[in-house]
Amino acid sequence: MNRKQFIKLTGITATGILAAPHFAFNTSTSTTSKDFLIGKSNYAFKGPSWQMHQETYNAFILMQKAASEAGLSIEVVSAYRSFERQKQIYEGKYKRFTKTGLAPLDAIKKIIEYSTIPGTSRHHWGTDIDIIDSNGTPRPTSVLQAEHFHGQGPFCKLKEWLTNNAANFGFYEVYTDNAQRKGFKYEPWHFSYAPVSKQLLVDYRALDVKQILLEEKLLGAEHFTDDFIASYRKENILDINPELIA
Repeated sequence: MNRKQFIKLTGITATGILAAPHFAFNTSTSTTSKDFLIGKSNYAFKGPSWQMHQETYNAFILMQKAASEAGLSIEVVSAYRSFERQKQIYEGKYKRFTKTGLAPLDAIKKIIEYSTIPGTSRHHWGTDIDIIDSNGTPRPTSVLQAEHFHGQGPFCKLKEWLTNNAANFGFYEVYTDNAQRKGFKYEPWHFSYAPVSKQLLVDYRALDVKQILLEEKLLGAEHFTDDFIASYRKENILDINPELIA
């Protein structure tokens, strides 16, 4: 499917995306925009179980159908996550790691190998999905492991198909297998819908991340120094697939 066919099928245009009311992300005039970007909005995400941004959902259904025709069954493991859900994940790990004896800052560094700090997750936008092949066998107990997507892993066929086809539907791997990339570790299951998420990242970069995190009084927030936030912003938020940066 070429780009022209994709746009025709989904009805997506750059003008349409930017004109939609929920994309008015001028944080100097709207607190709603900030709420959306940090996972606290009441936007009506789309989906029967895992929720996505409307445009992302439309594109995902097309990709899922195409994969099905190739004998693959794309299963969503995670899509939209609210601030509160991300907070549960983050603080649960923080408590567990510190109880085992890790110093607070070391616990935070361990958490952000794979998990984001609440308020900074791309999953807050409903544009990012964690996916596997439900036809892959044998199904591992822990599905989101890189080795399952390569070699003889149960999801290696899906990985190969996504590498060749995901971009045709607007989806790109976020945390690529690039030795030069910093921040979050390689996640071959995590894809983002670029026609929407690229603009959201532009808007997110205008936020004062440190102030937001301090206001939320997260566990370990006293360790979010200027240097920590600067590093986290550069490496974890922005050191991603270049196809997802405007």
